[in-house]
Amino acid sequence: MKTKFTLQLLLLVFLVGCTFFWANAQDSPGDEVKQKVYILDIKDNIDPRMNRKVKLALEEAKNLEAHMIIIHMDTYGGAVNDADDIRTMVLESTIPIHAYIDKDAASAGALISIACDSIYMARGASIGAATVVVGNTGEAAPDKYQSYMRSMMRSTAEARGRDPKIAEAMVDQNLEIEGVTRKGEVITFTVSEAIANGFCEAQVDSFDEIIKRNNIQNYQIIAYEPSLVEDIIAFFLNPVVSGFLILIIFAGIYFEIQTPGVGFPLAASITAIVLYFIPYYLTGLASNLEIAIFITGVVFLVVEIFVLPGFGIFGILGIIGVLAGLTMGMLPNEQFDFTFVSSGKLFAALLTVILGVIAATITIFSLTPKINQWRAFSGISLATTLQKTEGYTSSFYSESMVGKEGLAHTRLLPSGKVLIEDEIYDAYSRGEFIDRGEKIKVISTEGTSLKVKKI
Repeated sequence: MKTKFTLQLLLLVFLVGCTFFWANAQDSPGDEVKQKVYILDIKDNIDPRMNRKVKLALEEAKNLEAHMIIIHMDTYGGAVNDADDIRTMVLESTIPIHAYIDKDAASAGALISIACDSIYMARGASIGAATVVVGNTGEAAPDKYQSYMRSMMRSTAEARGRDPKIAEAMVDQNLEIEGVTRKGEVITFTVSEAIANGFCEAQVDSFDEIIKRNNIQNYQIIAYEPSLVEDIIAFFLNPVVSGFLILIIFAGIYFEIQTPGVGFPLAASITAIVLYFIPYYLTGLASNLEIAIFITGVVFLVVEIFVLPGFGIFGILGIIGVLAGLTMGMLPNEQFDFTFVSSGKLFAALLTVILGVIAATITIFSLTPKINQWRAFSGISLATTLQKTEGYTSSFYSESMVGKEGLAHTRLLPSGKVLIEDEIYDAYSRGEFIDRGEKIKVISTEGTSLKVKKI
């Protein structure tokens, strides 16, 4: 009994010792939880795509409970509205954000940098030149845009304790600040000038220097990486892929009209429309307005084809609506304002849509004669011709009906009903539109409907 008690006592001492050792091990300095430093690159134009990237990155950094964020900056600027969105996100961030200007922080890049808690610059970097310019010409934009940019630069500098007058002078060349800038010049600071005027904390050569300057010793660097979804979106934003989707949209609609009831061409067309617009919508390029214009164009075309046969105003408006919706969906315009859309982007969008339509036209004309020969298509469509010489007959009516005249009882589009000798018959035209009440003449009795022409 005494031996059993001794063993239990030793076991208890052992367990207490292990617990004490484990607790000390957890408190060991070498095993401290590393603080997370999140790195986000802004090394491209400031546009809706960059806007979305920054939003996703800041959300990820918040979910990871990052200790600080470093924006690796190298940009000549971009769209004012997207720069404003990014600036607002930076100012409202609960995680400290520091800008590391590797080479350039011009225009919108300067605005975003000034919104950060601190600014660091590499050797040879510059910040400033925030005058708003027109995308097509590179000339200064109208004063209403300059005024808006000046206001944003002032308020952002004030929010971060920097000189708002200097920030405004990065936009307005008419401002003169003694010892800083002369009238007729917008401010662009070098590293030393930025440090002297409070727009840069220090010159650094790496992220590590920035991190150590903020008294972080034990840290883990996490760089933003686009998710699989973002990679898929980027794939569908490729102009080549967009052009291919346009081909499927038009070809699918055409083949569905030619083979009503099959369903597959229409399904392919609808799928292509979804895959075309969703990536542009998620990145902020396509808005509800562009999608509405496209849908309106499709509705006009449907009305032209099925309700008002021929080619009139609805057909023209339909084509314009469809092409305009597809083109504008690729461009960062603000309600038809293309002031900041460069001629290069406009040309690329137009070229993509035009080439897609041309490719669809070529596909339609080249495949239409061959489509009935495809094994896959023959499984869902009867393509076999039963010849009269082989003993088959397709006449539902007697040949005495040929030559009889009557009236179109309904519109023939090209199918409909006709009235002959007070009897109503199913009929179809040779492709022409015959309005209700117009005179017709039977020219063939083959099939279950009469073939008629307008007289």
